[in-house]
Amino acid sequence: MLGNLLTLLATALSLLVVDIIFPGVDLANFPAALIAAVAIGVVNASIRPVLSFFSTPINFLSFGTFSLIVNGLCFWLASILVPGFRVYGLLSFIFGPVILSLVNTFLNSYFVEKFPETMGQPSISGTPSNKQITE
Repeated sequence: MLGNLLTLLATALSLLVVDIIFPGVDLANFPAALIAAVAIGVVNASIRPVLSFFSTPINFLSFGTFSLIVNGLCFWLASILVPGFRVYGLLSFIFGPVILSLVNTFLNSYFVEKFPETMGQPSISGTPSNKQITE
């Protein structure tokens, strides 16, 4: 549960970074970023697989670069669903999800280092976990 909340927080913070980098991405406030993070997760889980399936021939012919368009379309679709979150402009449409993914990967790896048990990772530090102490 805490791992899911940390992932949601990382995505919301990543959206704020994308808002700073690209002038074509506008977020009204942090609650809008949280709602947008949920919307992006829902769109990526439900609509993106269908779009990816139907765009497989084009993706094959373009050596995978058409997946940038699919990602941008999902990013834009999430912005339609959330008030206070807007995406406009070709660069924001294509490169916004790329920066979002890079920053989100960095933040999630940071959270995994700080909270390995809550993020579903075994503890790799020298201190034993609570389970090891009670055994």
